[in-house]
Amino acid sequence: MNDAARESIGVRIARARKRRGLTQHGLAARCHYSRSHIAQVEKGHKVATPAFVAAAAAALAVDPSELYGQPYRGDQVHAAIPELRRVLACAGVGPDLPAPPRDLDQLAAEVAAIRDLLPEAKLTRIGAALPAVYEELAWHASTTGTPRVWTLLSRALYAGVSLTRRLGYAGDALALLDRAEEAARRSQDPHLPLVTRLPRALLLMNADQYTPALTLLDRAAAQVDDSRQDAGEVAGALALRSAIVAARAGDAHTAWEQFARAEDLVKTGRAGSNVHGTQFGAANVAIHGAAVAVELGDLDEAARRDRRIGERTLADLVPERRAHHEIDMSRAFAELGEYDTALRRLLSAERIAPQMTRYHPTARLVVRHLVDVRRTLPEPLRGLHARMRV
Repeated sequence: MNDAARESIGVRIARARKRRGLTQHGLAARCHYSRSHIAQVEKGHKVATPAFVAAAAAALAVDPSELYGQPYRGDQVHAAIPELRRVLACAGVGPDLPAPPRDLDQLAAEVAAIRDLLPEAKLTRIGAALPAVYEELAWHASTTGTPRVWTLLSRALYAGVSLTRRLGYAGDALALLDRAEEAARRSQDPHLPLVTRLPRALLLMNADQYTPALTLLDRAAAQVDDSRQDAGEVAGALALRSAIVAARAGDAHTAWEQFARAEDLVKTGRAGSNVHGTQFGAANVAIHGAAVAVELGDLDEAARRDRRIGERTLADLVPERRAHHEIDMSRAFAELGEYDTALRRLLSAERIAPQMTRYHPTARLVVRHLVDVRRTLPEPLRGLHARMRV
C-alpha cells in the first residue's frame, strides 16, 4: 500500500506547498483559488474537486497523482504494470515470443473480450490479458502490417490507456496512448485516430490544460465524416468530452453548448452504433448533463438532473458509466452537506463497479471527507473506509 495514499489530500497539498516555499496566499495567487478555500481543503473541511487538484498541481509543479496519493496499491491489479512497461520497452524492436502467436481471428476475439471488460470495470482481468495481446499483435504488425492488425492493436492499446489512467499511472497512460495513436493512423479507419483524442483530452484536462484539450477536441470534431456509420457516435463522444472539459474550466456557455450538440444527435436519431465502445446514447447523455452541472459547481442543477434520470435510464447504462454517475453525485451531495446521501451513492457505486470505485480519486476523497466531518462513523462508512484503506 502506498503510504501517501493513507494521508489526506490536504496534508499532501500543504507539504508540496511548503516544499515550494509558498504560503497559502502564495498558492492562491498561483492557482486562482482563494486562500480560505485552500485552507479549508488542507484542513479537510472542503472536498478537493478535480479542478482544484489540477490547478494546485500545476501551480506547485507536481503531477496530480502526487497530490491524490496515486497509485493506490494493494491488490493484484497492479501486477500488470511491469509487464506492460516491458512490452512498451520493446516497441520498435519486435517482441521475442516464447511460442508462435495466435492467429488474427483469435486475437480479434481476445481484443473484443477485453473491450467488453472495460464497461464492466474488471480491471484485474483486463490487466492480466493485455501484455500477451500486445506482444502477439506487435508481432503480426511487424510481419504483415495489415490495417486489421493496426486496428486491433490500437483498440487493445486504448484499453491499456484506460487501465493505467484509472490506476494512477499517468506516464504509462501517455506512453500507451502514443502507441495507440500511431496504430490508429495506420488502421485506415479515419475515425479511429479521432477516438484516441478522447483520453488525450482527459489527460490534458487533469493537467489543468483546458484550452489545449478543447482545441484538440474541436479539431477532431471537424474531421468527423458524416457519411460513415459511426459518425454520430464519434461526434457525440467528442461533444460530451468537450462539455466536461469546458465545465471543469468554468466555461458554462461552451459546456452547455457542447452538451446540447450531443443531445441533438440523440434526439435526431444520429447517435449511431457503439463501434468504438464509447457508450454514446440517450442514457449516457443524461448522466453527462448532471456531470456538467457538478463540474460547474451548480449542485442544485446537478441534483435536479439526477432526479430526472431515474432508474430506467440508469438501467440502460453499463456498470462503469452507472458507477461514475454515482461517484459524481456523491461528490455533489458531500459538497451540499448531505452526507448520508453522499455515502449512499458511494455504496451504490461500489456495488455496481467495486474496483473502479475503490481506485477512483474522487470516490476516495469523498470517503475521506465523510470520515473527517463525522464525530462517529456509521458502520457502512467504516466498512467502505476500511476497504479503500484511505
